Amino acid sequence: MTAPMTAPMTAPMTDPSRTPRLARAVMVLGTTSGAGKSWLATALCRWYARQGLKVLPFKAQNMSNNARVVPGLGGEPGEIGSAQYFQALAAGVEPDVRMNPVLLKPERDTASQVIVLGQVRDDLRAVPWRQRSEHLWPHARQALDDLRAECDVVVIEGAGSPAEINLHSSDYVNMRTARHAHAACLLVSDIDRGGSFAHLYGTHQLLPPDERALIRGFVLNRFRGDAALLSPGPEQLQALTGVPTVGVLPWWPGHGLPEEDGVFDDRASGSGELRVAVVAYPRLSNLDEFQPLRNHPRVRLSWVREPRGLADVDWVILPGSKHTHSDLMWLRQRGLDAAIADHVRRGRPVLGICGGLQMLGRRLIDPDGVDRGAGTARQAPDAVQAGLGWLDVDTVFESGKLLRRTHATFGRLDAAPAWAPLNGVRTTGYEIHHGRTQAAPESRHTAQPPLNEALTEVLHDDQGRCLGWRQGAVMGVYLHGLFECDAAARALLGGGSRPWSEVWDGLADHVDRHMAPGALMNLLSLPNPPSPAP
Repeated sequence: MTAPMTAPMTAPMTDPSRTPRLARAVMVLGTTSGAGKSWLATALCRWYARQGLKVLPFKAQNMSNNARVVPGLGGEPGEIGSAQYFQALAAGVEPDVRMNPVLLKPERDTASQVIVLGQVRDDLRAVPWRQRSEHLWPHARQALDDLRAECDVVVIEGAGSPAEINLHSSDYVNMRTARHAHAACLLVSDIDRGGSFAHLYGTHQLLPPDERALIRGFVLNRFRGDAALLSPGPEQLQALTGVPTVGVLPWWPGHGLPEEDGVFDDRASGSGELRVAVVAYPRLSNLDEFQPLRNHPRVRLSWVREPRGLADVDWVILPGSKHTHSDLMWLRQRGLDAAIADHVRRGRPVLGICGGLQMLGRRLIDPDGVDRGAGTARQAPDAVQAGLGWLDVDTVFESGKLLRRTHATFGRLDAAPAWAPLNGVRTTGYEIHHGRTQAAPESRHTAQPPLNEALTEVLHDDQGRCLGWRQGAVMGVYLHGLFECDAAARALLGGGSRPWSEVWDGLADHVDRHMAPGALMNLLSLPNPPSPAP
């Protein structure tokens, strides 16, 4: 491990000999969304950490409904995008909110929840997009500076494309961050989509000259076939731009890292005997928690948007939702409610997690428009929405968001054979929700066969608070991360999934094999970066 690049906080900034040395910055940019930025940044975190360097990840702004609860400022828990959470784990460090200082969680096509340094900022929700950037950049800049003072290398992930010329003046996530950190940038393109040489050349040429100078290498991702057939493309591209192609990464669908931006592959993954269907509604959240199921040899996992996808599966999972109200309406419009009912009446297991739990209940009560949308009238007809009715619980949405990393223990589940292996299992996970759920009043207990048994509390945290309920083979829990917990996975599946450490090392090995020799260390060989500008 190299010496920490820090100096006493009292050191006068005017004395160059005592100015803190800031970490080198390596940045991964993409020609498009989904080009492989998150994947490559995670691999680089692991690769540089294996060189004995202290590595920290960073993304100035992420737009995703996949989030994790991590330590925040002042001891309060906060949220960051799952990609930076996994990048921190790959680097072998504790995630914290500075690694993703701004998180936008889409609620509708034109509205997102704004989270700054882990906390919701309702005051920024209505600020127009371009003006909002000027409010957010100082938070991102300070977080980046703080991280660079604590490590040897910061691996930075960009967002979308850096060459969106209509947004360039307000885009602080890509080249403003790159300039501030004097980052050595890799530009990645998904060659499986076609047009990669044009994407790389066009992106490079649309950048101003000072920003082009930061592009140190091109990477072709998801390549299938004989790499020799690429010639003379890389050579011609270098002649045009002066930038070498430093990596050709083969197609590797089984790398084990969750997708960052959504359900890209609707095909079933795995060939195991346990058929698990996850309902993929439009505002699906925290889909990354199902990656252990995708990695498990016993499981055949599918993402379902049509009723026929639930036929003959063993388990149905209703995952979390950033907009429970609209996702439940979507589920009904697709006829998935009837398919779920058929599954339940056959006595087959259903698991609802967070928003999925809320949907399985009797009523969703949202008097202040917390879930339906801020400003919705209290007397609106949809302030109370009927749930699917398979659990005798009601959920009330409140303005305060609960963020917790949680330890919990399952009670007796003998009456539900599918879930009985969880008897007494102690598990860990996290909670992110506005809803507060409790047993419905007796007058609203309308459970029908096969759910004519009483509602049972089945999961409690260490303070005795109920986090899960069951009726028949239907179970709902607020705890995210159940399948990431080794004890729970072993109980339910007869063995743990692929260890994360093996996934991280596999990513690092992959880039080590397919990047040009010395290319990754050369990215750290820039002249000593200047102190950041204001």
